[in-house]
Amino acid sequence: MEDLTQEEWASQLADDDNAIILDVRTDAEVADGIIPNAIHIDIYKGQEFISEIEDLDKSKNYYVYCRSGNRSGQACNIMEELGFENAYNLEGGILEWTGDLVDLD
Repeated sequence: MEDLTQEEWASQLADDDNAIILDVRTDAEVADGIIPNAIHIDIYKGQEFISEIEDLDKSKNYYVYCRSGNRSGQACNIMEELGFENAYNLEGGILEWTGDLVDLD
């Protein structure tokens, strides 16, 4: 896992043709907006979270975020334990995100 600043995360993501954005916040948090093209898998779902993560393509590069950067860090650690080689945590989470957000509704 690698912690990236907001600038590093956005810059690396923009240049990555093998990128997947992963939002690990709750449904209520996601209702406030989500980074475009992100996949939402709530880390608080426990075993269901792990099952959904295991179904993802391990050859992709995952850019993971939550509200503040704590849960996404935990998610990156879980992903590493499951065999993912490239998981990048967004330091400061969506609270410090200055990029675009979209509503899911």
